[in-house]
Amino acid sequence: MNNHELEHLRHSLAHLLAAAVLEFYPDAKRTIGPAIDDGFYYDFAFSSPISDDELPKIEARMRELLPTWQSFVGQEITADEARAKFADNKYKLELINEFAGEGQSLTLYTSGSYSDLCRGGHADDLSMIDPDCFTLSKLAGAYWRGDEKNDQLTRIYGIAFATKAERDAHLLMQEEAKRRDHRKLGVELDLFAFSPLVGSGLPLFTPRGTVLRDQLTAFVWSLMKPYGYQKVNIPHMAKSDLYKTSGHWDKFADDIFHVSSKKTDDAFVLKPMNCPHHTQIYASRARSYRDLPLRFSEVTTVYRDENTGQLQGLSRVRSITQDDAHVFCRLDQVKDEARAIAEIIGKFYAAFQMPLSVRLSVNDPAKPEAYLGGVEVWATAVGTLKELLSEMGKEYEIGVGEAAFYGPKIDFIATDAIGRQWQLATVQLDFNLPERFELEYVDSDNEKKRPVMLHRAILGSVERFIGLMIEHYAGAFPMWLAPEQIRLATVAEEFAPFAKQLMKQLDDAGLRVTLDDSNEKLGKKIRSAAMEKVPWTVVIGGKEAEGGDFKIKVFGQEADIIITQANFVAEAAAGGALPC
Repeated sequence: MNNHELEHLRHSLAHLLAAAVLEFYPDAKRTIGPAIDDGFYYDFAFSSPISDDELPKIEARMRELLPTWQSFVGQEITADEARAKFADNKYKLELINEFAGEGQSLTLYTSGSYSDLCRGGHADDLSMIDPDCFTLSKLAGAYWRGDEKNDQLTRIYGIAFATKAERDAHLLMQEEAKRRDHRKLGVELDLFAFSPLVGSGLPLFTPRGTVLRDQLTAFVWSLMKPYGYQKVNIPHMAKSDLYKTSGHWDKFADDIFHVSSKKTDDAFVLKPMNCPHHTQIYASRARSYRDLPLRFSEVTTVYRDENTGQLQGLSRVRSITQDDAHVFCRLDQVKDEARAIAEIIGKFYAAFQMPLSVRLSVNDPAKPEAYLGGVEVWATAVGTLKELLSEMGKEYEIGVGEAAFYGPKIDFIATDAIGRQWQLATVQLDFNLPERFELEYVDSDNEKKRPVMLHRAILGSVERFIGLMIEHYAGAFPMWLAPEQIRLATVAEEFAPFAKQLMKQLDDAGLRVTLDDSNEKLGKKIRSAAMEKVPWTVVIGGKEAEGGDFKIKVFGQEADIIITQANFVAEAAAGGALPC
């Protein structure tokens, strides 16, 4: 079953869920029920609360109905017919009126004895699927249309795959994901915190968590610098005119934080993205073809006004630190620049042993209003990226409708330690922002021309990537990334002076080291280091103080390793260095 067919199956099961729910709760008001990455959900307004205990009976009824759902029959209906059918459902009426006002057609799909408004995309014959390929997983609260000002609904989630075996494998992966949940481990390992006084979605990174941030961004920079990138710095706010010119204002108006001032009539906002600022660095002086490419890099925070109900740990926040860069180049330089970015991405993810797949994300021709630029511009941009992927010998899938609003992109999909896929790194080709900001350079023929702009992300959001790394490693980071690389544990107080000398040598070598010279028993010290997942724990006793070899307890390994004192600092420094 391909992805398209699986999405149709999941969408069909959302219909089946609604049918079963209405049999048990006929006064429930159904709203929407889409397919999602691992299954489906449907949102309902119940007259009285239901609990997870009721999911098994709903799921059982879904399986009983399954043999009767042999087809989905669609018919176009008028807005008045739809209003009559859903007269007692204010949520459906809102959608009907909205669609009718936009001139969209309305379609009613029926399977078994159940009918629902839907745009289509269903399984050909639901009765033929593996009846154990799905399960209802949980209840959750959800605001109507994702707006916390609207009614709160009850969302019923289901998990669905092509077969029971795939479903079961996914459930096992989910259990492992719970064990690795970065929200739990982040607190246990003292990496970040949230404060109600600061605000939801605004994480505070502790000294240990800040080490992770610094190491990750330093690693990215170490890979980028040889390719000629230069660091720039921009403010955290701008006039709204900047984003009106770029086109972001119309596309993301609801996600922008507005800044008020009593000292100016200008309207300011907290920056939701960095690319418009970087265009203005380019535009700040005359450019020649000899100056190109220009590669501007910055690690900086942007701000998005996310709904409170959509915030989730570090995965979705309101302050987003981006490892961001933009390349301004000539058209004949695009392939080389994009190829270089792909090389950096490959080196970065190889360090985490995360395999990458590729998706060419293109515009949806059926929705031209969703994008900047004309048909010819998009054809040129998409064609350029297709040629590049072909020259690089990369296999890729096409993601229709997954492009940025200003241009197509090559998205790199990383697979983590437990098999989950994440879209993180990207190369985006943009002919539109240079046009909108009237960027120019003087070419070899003395004619003024537009540069091409490449947007690129390696790790993407620093916050989201740290959350992913916590879960990828289950908190047991490799030595180069670990907030604390080495723990020295003394057997007795008399060995503390020697341990402090060793600690200074390690610190001078750039290693992150702590000393546990407390009065606790040695066993407790070792267990404490293990609980905090410290990569190396070194016991300091009489033998070591007299010059003997160091015995290293490596987290996650049964056997200790032995290193001579003469080689210890050098080997520790090598193990703790950035992997480049």
